[in-house]
Amino acid sequence: MTPVKVLALIVASLVAIKLVIIFIQPKSWLPVVKTCYGKPIITIPIALIAAGVILMYLLAELTIIQIFAVMAFMMALMAAGVASYGKEIVELSEKLLQDKVALRKAWVSIVAWLVLTVWVFYEIFV
Repeated sequence: MTPVKVLALIVASLVAIKLVIIFIQPKSWLPVVKTCYGKPIITIPIALIAAGVILMYLLAELTIIQIFAVMAFMMALMAAGVASYGKEIVELSEKLLQDKVALRKAWVSIVAWLVLTVWVFYEIFV
């Protein structure tokens, strides 16, 4: 099994487990959310390391352009999922974007997106 197939299997398995839990007893998913997002100082480095490892395996079979194309699909899927919570998303966005601290808190993500975006532009136009 290729690394990309392993990654797909992991994601599909996690999605299936989450959906079963959400359908059976939605509130029982809350401890998972609290564990994942309750301590950002732990979550951020773990997520970045995972992203780096996953990117390395993806690049063995795909280009960064193909990866960004897949991300476009994922963004559309996620937008459809959160659109039901439009009011809450707008309220959260207004709260976060009023505060300059929000940009400082997200600097790691901003730098990662900037580097990846420049990489894609380079691959496409150079």
